Amino acid sequence: MSTVHLPRRAVLLGLPAAGVATACRRGSADKAGSALTRDEERSLKTLRLIDADHPLFAMTLYGPYDPLRQTTALAPVSRPFACSLFLAGHGPRGPLFGRNFDWGPNPALLLTTKPPNAPASISLVDISYLGIDQGAAKRLLGDDELRRMMLKAVGIPFDGVNQHGLAVGMAAVDSAKAPKVPGGPVVGSARIQRLALDQARTVDEAVAVFRRYNVNFAEGEPPLHYLLADARGKAAAIEFVDGEMKVIPSTGGWHDMVNFVLSTADERERQADDRYRAIADRMRRTGGRLDPAGAMDLLSKVAQRHTRWSAVYELRHGDMSLALGRDYRRIHRVKLGS
Repeated sequence: MSTVHLPRRAVLLGLPAAGVATACRRGSADKAGSALTRDEERSLKTLRLIDADHPLFAMTLYGPYDPLRQTTALAPVSRPFACSLFLAGHGPRGPLFGRNFDWGPNPALLLTTKPPNAPASISLVDISYLGIDQGAAKRLLGDDELRRMMLKAVGIPFDGVNQHGLAVGMAAVDSAKAPKVPGGPVVGSARIQRLALDQARTVDEAVAVFRRYNVNFAEGEPPLHYLLADARGKAAAIEFVDGEMKVIPSTGGWHDMVNFVLSTADERERQADDRYRAIADRMRRTGGRLDPAGAMDLLSKVAQRHTRWSAVYELRHGDMSLALGRDYRRIHRVKLGS
């Protein structure tokens, strides 16, 4: 198990710390007592706790939002990292996107977005990055200031899917240096996933979104790579190597990504990773034909002591199966649009 040590400091999940002063909503100051819009009030009324053992909240965000709005986040002091992601392209109900988020035991938010000018989506957010630790989570539903923080979660999805079946998830790697995009906006390492969910229907469109922005990994953040997948059964890993964006497409109806840089690893190096090998072996045996139960079983086989959640997204139907804290006997079922 690897551990990344991060200094306790304010970061913007990829934006320079100098830009911490932000406007939270429609230009209003982000402070207790500022007026909420009707959409924001409606959204906060949906905030609820759906699992107390592994704190998971849920909320539906209504109305427009600015996907480029800066979000101040806290980098944790020390967290083990190691995520596993895959596409199984030939499930009985269509392609499946599987993802283990292996991080600290932090509270999480299941966020549904329903903007008027972008696709609806569901995503998962580690809300410790908004300053909500285990202690604050116990007060969240009764504390107006903490509840308002949930309105910022839209900018930092850790994985998710939109109504067109475009899914995205991230995993830490040892290094990543993104290219400079002349004239392109600078965005954070989680925010680029929100932009993909809001702007893309397919993997090809999502790759184009990544090419339009300068993805910045702030000091103190782990470098990342990304897995994209769509309802047609196509997938691609996005990596940043020596200032160049690398796109590694799926082959054979499946894809597999963990915590090493795929574009520079040969087959021997890939097979040396236990989690990568376990996923690849299952995919080769099945030809990428997994149902949701089989996908969740595979996630359980590559889970680690610090797996925070395991999510299976059905890309043609908007259905999601979610296990928390390696409790695979209790599966939460979520449907986009419900």
